[in-house]
Amino acid sequence: MAVKRSQSAGRMLSVFEAIAARQPVGVSALARDLGADKSAVQRDLMTLADAGWIRPAPGHAGQWELTLRILTLAHTPHSSNDLRRRARPVLEGLRSQTGETAYLTVPDGGRFVVIDAVESPQVLRMVPPVGLVVPMEGSATARAVLPWLDASEQARLLGKQPDAALQAEFAATRRQGYAVNDGDIVPEAFALASAVLGGDDRPLGALVLTGPTERLGPERRQELGRQLVAAAQSLRPIAG
Repeated sequence: MAVKRSQSAGRMLSVFEAIAARQPVGVSALARDLGADKSAVQRDLMTLADAGWIRPAPGHAGQWELTLRILTLAHTPHSSNDLRRRARPVLEGLRSQTGETAYLTVPDGGRFVVIDAVESPQVLRMVPPVGLVVPMEGSATARAVLPWLDASEQARLLGKQPDAALQAEFAATRRQGYAVNDGDIVPEAFALASAVLGGDDRPLGALVLTGPTERLGPERRQELGRQLVAAAQSLRPIAG
């Protein structure tokens, strides 16, 4: 017996594919191109947005783009961001200099996502998969990026207002240029992260070095931090 297809599900997939092809794009253009009812397309957009697959495009009122959640399905760069392309040789350089895994994370709504990684040649190594959602609590990425956000964004991402102790930690991270995670998420794993800043000092993402704690001991961390900060600064867009 033939199985009946879901017309609404099929239309939603068509909407998703059309956004991927044309982003940023608005509901009227989608309805016109797909020959679909505008109100039905609007419902599809809200469903996709609620599920985290699309979001309002920054700077384009009423238009939509994909979120980086697509990276959980395919190892492709985000279509609106060239940071991954520019960072690839920098990641490879860090891996060569340090012998450790280097990876790139970017903010995506209320979370961070790994969009590229170059793994260590060591037998014992840490390698996050592309598409991995990085925890907000305890990660080196969050600790490196949050200090460069304004207080309202910090509170939104943390779910609370940063207290005085946390603000002091943020200030220290800005001075030092990098943050660490010493076994706070995975026991015996160490990570350092440095924010990649835009021309307006807004964080575009973070470069991260990670490996076993026993190999990234205190005697190496200052030099690794220096190398990481220099790499992150090399990715800052040149004004003008």
